[in-house]
Amino acid sequence: MAIGLIDNTLVFEFPEVHPDATLHVTFQRTLRVPDDGRDHHLPPGLGCFPLRTVDDLPQVRIPADWRRRGGVAMPMWQAEACWLSFSSPSGYPFALKIAAGMVNAVNGKFWTDELDVVDQDYVEVPGQPWLDGFCVAKDTVRQFVAMPLGQDYTAEEQVTGKTEHGGLQLLARPLRGELWEQRKAEWGTFEPACAMQCEASPPAAGAMGLAPGGSIRQQINKAQELMEDWEPTVRSRCFVHISNSLAWRAATGATPPASPPTAADYTRAGLPWFAWYDDRPALRGSQILASLASVNALERQRGEAVLPENEGFEPPEPVKLKPSRSRDVRSSF
Repeated sequence: MAIGLIDNTLVFEFPEVHPDATLHVTFQRTLRVPDDGRDHHLPPGLGCFPLRTVDDLPQVRIPADWRRRGGVAMPMWQAEACWLSFSSPSGYPFALKIAAGMVNAVNGKFWTDELDVVDQDYVEVPGQPWLDGFCVAKDTVRQFVAMPLGQDYTAEEQVTGKTEHGGLQLLARPLRGELWEQRKAEWGTFEPACAMQCEASPPAAGAMGLAPGGSIRQQINKAQELMEDWEPTVRSRCFVHISNSLAWRAATGATPPASPPTAADYTRAGLPWFAWYDDRPALRGSQILASLASVNALERQRGEAVLPENEGFEPPEPVKLKPSRSRDVRSSF
């Protein structure tokens, strides 16, 4: 198994399982939807966040826990949002676990390396083309918003009461190779669909975690594969560390991407929002994640103002995406 970077795409490869077993994950810059009581349509992708392997960063300028865990790193502005895009070039199936720090983004439970098929804690790809946030209810997620560690905004801090990891961690487990060969023989020519993946100290200066933001209409599909369909021992785990953009510039010398426009300004410019529907059954959402306070709710409680430009807007009719082209269309803005 191997994890690599190609043009800011995180690549998981399992050649020992099957030559087709490759998974791609990108981290898309996007608009932060207002936390205004509405469920918003899917925001666009505004380009990939730049990724760097931890080994390629100046070791004296990065936190010790980054060096210990390895993985990759990316910059985000405070209160900036992101969504994760998944694809499997050949259509090869994967079970993908995603956590904000040590808190699973699908069911809200503490991270483990094993798959929980009873209280599903992973997404299947192809089939789940992206993830925009924490699964809080059926057809609803709370957007991933970057916030500093140590201030109790992040999902990890709210659930565990600790500031240990921050960032993201991903774990990919491929389908059994012989089962994939059987399916290819049965299906003949296969057209790939859309698909996601990556392994306590006080928070380091500039380190960020993900907190729940505004609500987005997004379905998280129930798993279709059986537990025995997945490779029993083969898996690959990756940490994705998040640095605030100023610390990123100091550590790398590179200029981080400019802060994105507000959702209201984007909408006033006549640019599109998106809707994507799947006829498969959806997860009901996690009560643990639904109980978390959003960044906006916490700032109101504390009398703080950490979310700039939370202006609401009149939502336009969304562009309805077809599964065959949904990933490329949404990522082209």
